Amino acid sequence: MAQFDVYRNINSKSNKSIPYLLDIQHDILKDISTRIVVPLVVDMKPAKYLNPQFNIEDVKVTMSTAELASISKINIGSKVCSLEEYRSEIINAIDFIVIGY
Repeated sequence: MAQFDVYRNINSKSNKSIPYLLDIQHDILKDISTRIVVPLVVDMKPAKYLNPQFNIEDVKVTMSTAELASISKINIGSKVCSLEEYRSEIINAIDFIVIGY
């Protein structure tokens, strides 16, 4: 598991509206049993700065930054892709929710 990797949401209660989870936890903390993730949501109206959008497997998803959470590694599905190339947008959204601009 690596920072900015995207994983399938295996929770059958939420995976239709939240098909993916974005891992934002730094790799230095790879040995703990949890990861900090942000839901990637379909059909969400984005707020400027707070909710960057991405296309994953031809699905338009929005980073629901306000819903970031810790999840056990065993509850994370298979890796789909990496969003490392969008590092700046992801970190800016996290910074925005924590410190504002």
